[in-house]
Amino acid sequence: MGMTSLRLCLVSDVKSGEPLHVAVEGHDPFAVFNVDGQIYVTDDYCTHGKASLSEEGELDGFKILCTWHDGAFDIRTGEILARPCTEKLRTYAVAITDGAVFIDPA
Repeated sequence: MGMTSLRLCLVSDVKSGEPLHVAVEGHDPFAVFNVDGQIYVTDDYCTHGKASLSEEGELDGFKILCTWHDGAFDIRTGEILARPCTEKLRTYAVAITDGAVFIDPA
């Protein structure tokens, strides 16, 4: 892990199928997901309308649906799965160390 690693939460904080909203000082919030025991991290805001994906979105498998306008993304890649979104969702490589979730936000 590099010096830029940012600790977000504990793995145990992320319930399967329930997105977790993580606010870290100096960064826009992150959304943390647990799908079948695998942890994924994306930006929290929908690229279309600044809706919180973790607080207002619906997770269906690897798809996060933004309930504001029914846009959707793949949490693994950030690829757009449904309009009106036109910009990919930023995703982060995840490292698990001592039961905690880390990302490189750079």
